[in-house]
Amino acid sequence: MNMVDGLTAYKDTRLHTAIDDASPHQLVAMLLDGALQRIAEARGAIERIERADDGLAVGQVATKGEAIGKAIAIIDSLRVTLDHEQGSELAGNLSGLYDYMTRRLLEANATMDGKMLTEVADLLKEIKAAWSQVPPELHRASE
Repeated sequence: MNMVDGLTAYKDTRLHTAIDDASPHQLVAMLLDGALQRIAEARGAIERIERADDGLAVGQVATKGEAIGKAIAIIDSLRVTLDHEQGSELAGNLSGLYDYMTRRLLEANATMDGKMLTEVADLLKEIKAAWSQVPPELHRASE
């Protein structure tokens, strides 16, 4: 095993341990962070495409598409886990917002519009900020 393989295995093990030990509240926070990270990756790829010659741009187009696809998958995971029975109005509003974000990400992917990525990232940051304000005594309420 070379050093890169060892580092990858370490990261994978650390991530799985963090997921296994996380409360539902922490898992949502991790998903929000993951979506924000993927959007940042896509935004960076778009910036590199705009500055690059044709040879380098091809690889960045794939990077952009993969990152946006992963962000969409994460947002969809957040959407499908909403509890519409306990938080009907809030869950409905979040579901609509997640749907909107997905459409904006798809459009950003097609048009290479970094502003759309920033818009979605800003919305996710607002959700994350609100999520971080949930009182600790409610963090394990859904377990």
